[in-house]
Amino acid sequence: MVAGDSLVAITVRRGGPLARMGHDHVVATRQLEGFVDLDQGRTELRFRLDQLTVDEAALRKEAGLDTQPSLDAIDGTRRNMFSKVLQAQAHPWVLVRAAFEAGTKDRLRAEITLHGVTREYKVPLHLREEGATVLASGTFTVRQTDFGITPFAVFGGALAVKDELELRFAISARR
Repeated sequence: MVAGDSLVAITVRRGGPLARMGHDHVVATRQLEGFVDLDQGRTELRFRLDQLTVDEAALRKEAGLDTQPSLDAIDGTRRNMFSKVLQAQAHPWVLVRAAFEAGTKDRLRAEITLHGVTREYKVPLHLREEGATVLASGTFTVRQTDFGITPFAVFGGALAVKDELELRFAISARR
């Protein structure tokens, strides 16, 4: 796997009656560790929650978000996300184990471990080769509550983070 050329980006949407007062966010990492074994059709990767970036301008644009939160809002998001929501000190790693579904190379069966909980997902996959480089990409959704995480909310839920998260990945590997 080529860590710096790979990306996991998560779009976090606001909700609740006061949603217009909040911000949607994109959290991401390029600091992926792991391997891709194309011959066996499987991969394993992991990343640290405390290495997630918050609201990189280019990633916000790719996610269709047309505003940029202030630095104070981004810092507040990081503090709340790492301590109150993800409890990153107790659960610092996200682990992903995935393999092609039988008879196909356009869908993965992925096990994701987050917050000490493992869930399985069927993930659509786009795979292409460019010389010695293999690029795998896709998009899917997960719910925070599936991992025992309570989405962040204030004012009795009037301003909240939606439970559903949009995950986008682009993994680069060399043969």
